[in-house]
Amino acid sequence: MPRMPPIGEGRRGSAGAIGSQSAGFAMYETFEHTADLGLRVRAPNPLELFAEAGRGLFSLIVANLDDVRPAEQVALEIEGTQLDYLLFDWLNELLFLFECRHLLLSQFEVRIDGAGLKATARGETADPARHELDHEVKAITYHRLKVAQENNGWLAEIIVDI
Repeated sequence: MPRMPPIGEGRRGSAGAIGSQSAGFAMYETFEHTADLGLRVRAPNPLELFAEAGRGLFSLIVANLDDVRPAEQVALEIEGTQLDYLLFDWLNELLFLFECRHLLLSQFEVRIDGAGLKATARGETADPARHELDHEVKAITYHRLKVAQENNGWLAEIIVDI
C-alpha cells in the first residue's frame, strides 16, 4: 500500500451515483464490491475529504441522512500521520459510536495536523420512528484503502463490510 506523507450534504444514491455534492466539489459515491460496498470520496482538501467520508459512511447506515438532527456533539481525537490509516481509524471510530451509542452523525468539522486528527461530529441517537436504517455496516476494511492527492483535489476509496 502506498504511504502518504505526513501532513503539517447529501443523499445516499444507488451504487455509482453521486451521494453528495456541496458548494466546492466535495462528494461521496458508493460502488459495488463483491459482498461488500465501496465508498469513493472526492474533496478539494484532506479536511473536507475526511468530513465527507464521515457523511458517506453514515449515508450507508441511514437512508435519510438529511433527517438526522445535530442535537448532540461529540469531540474526537485520533493520533496518526499517515492519511490512509488515519482515515481508516476515523471511520472505525465513527462506526464504534454508532454501534455502542446508536449515534447517527451527519455534520463533521475536521482538523488534521502533524499529530493526527481532531474533529467535532454532530448528530442524534437513532430513532426508529424517524430514521430509516439501511445497511448494517459491520466493519471498515483495509482492502483497497486509498487516500491520494490528484490534480484537482483529493480522492479516498474505502471498502466496508456489510
